[in-house]
Order: sequence, then structure tokens, then C-alpha cells
Amino acid sequence: MKLRCMVIDDEPPAVRLIQSFIDRTEALECVGGYTDSVEAVQKIAQNPPDVLFLDIQMPDLDGMQLSKMVPPETKIVFTTAYKEYAFDSYDVSAIDYLLKPVSYAKFLKAVQKCQEWYEMKNASSQTESAPSTAAPSAQNSGAVFIKSDSLLVRIDISEILYVCALKDYVRFVFDSGRKPIISLMTMKNVEQILPSDSFIRVSRSYIVSLNKIRSVDKNNCIYIGDEVVRVTDVYSDQFKKFIGG
Repeated sequence: MKLRCMVIDDEPPAVRLIQSFIDRTEALECVGGYTDSVEAVQKIAQNPPDVLFLDIQMPDLDGMQLSKMVPPETKIVFTTAYKEYAFDSYDVSAIDYLLKPVSYAKFLKAVQKCQEWYEMKNASSQTESAPSTAAPSAQNSGAVFIKSDSLLVRIDISEILYVCALKDYVRFVFDSGRKPIISLMTMKNVEQILPSDSFIRVSRSYIVSLNKIRSVDKNNCIYIGDEVVRVTDVYSDQFKKFIGG
């Protein structure tokens, strides 16, 4: 199955670049590229794409506003030249963001997240959803079992780098080179099963391992693995207590 992709950016060279990446990627199909965000909204309503590569800062209708008009089944990957705008993507549950200039390698990482989400969605639609997708607790255990693709998969707690939200799913990312695992569950479920002394929620979309944080900058941005995660205001005080700040 090819993912149908659309690109929206007010800069024509930026649209052409992402379109060229899509054309180079066998698993993707480009169904449109637009520099006019208002026109693009009409096209999305007529034929929603699977994946939308969306610039944040645009005239008339910016990416954050436009993202709220997109059907929930369309996965959004934000593109922006400004890191501070990228953090806003967490507030609308974008699946990923790309900082300009966008490299093909970073583009492929975002595409992989989209593919994993759709694979999990398709698998879950063929199996009966269970009310709980994990073992009750990991507070006194070194591992948890997570339901993924109709299987209960063992995850060693020490492997987990961070967990991020993908709409109705969550994505477990590891520092061991293991492929990420996507599960149909809520972030609240994740908080309940991971040990509270070593994992902390830092935004609506992220729970991180305190032992795996490399550094925290003055803007409350966490550097963990290959990801930069911003601690949002709601979770800031709790995070400072954990790190002794």
C-alpha cells in the first residue's frame, strides 16, 4: 500500500523539494503540492491524503490553523525553518516535524513513523480491541508486555528511550537499536505501567526516561536520543523537581 502524500508550503522551492523526496520513495505517492494554503484546504476536503507535509509559518492561513481543518485520519508532518515553531506541533498531535533545510534522511524517518502508524491501524482493525493493552504495572518489574499487532510483546524497561503519542496509539522508542513498537493505548495507560521514579511525562505527547536524557537547555528542551523534546508549561514544575532544578 502506497501512502498518498500532499505538500503545502508558501515557498515553491520547498514544495518541489518535498515532492522530489516523495517521488524518490517507492512507498509514497504525491497527490498534490500547493503554495496557497486556502486552495489546499479545498483540495484536502475533496480528497484527503494519508500524509500531509505542512509548513507552519504561511500567510493567510498558517499551518497550525490549517492542521485543525484536516481529517483525523490524515497524519501531519510539520516543516518549519524555526525550531520554536516546531514545538507547537505537539499541541496538535502531529506525527513528526522536520526542520528546514530538510534532508532526505530526516524525511525518511518521518515517513517511517507514518508507515508504522498505518500498519498498526490496519492490523488493529482486523483484530478485536482489548480494553487493556499492557500488563497492569511495571513498578516492581524489569519488563512489561505490550499488545502490538495482536501479539503481547515483551519490552525491557531499561531499553525504553521515550514514548510518544500518535492520536489513539503510542510509539515506544528504544536506545538499543530495536525497531519502535506501536500500541493501541493512551498516554495515561503508559504512565500507569512505567516506573514513576525513572519515567516522567513532559508534554501531552511525550514520556521520557530520566536515565536517558543527555542534556536540558535553557528553553526547557530535552535532548534524548536523536530527538529534541520540549517540556511544556503544564509539566515544567514537576520536571524541575525530578532533575533538582
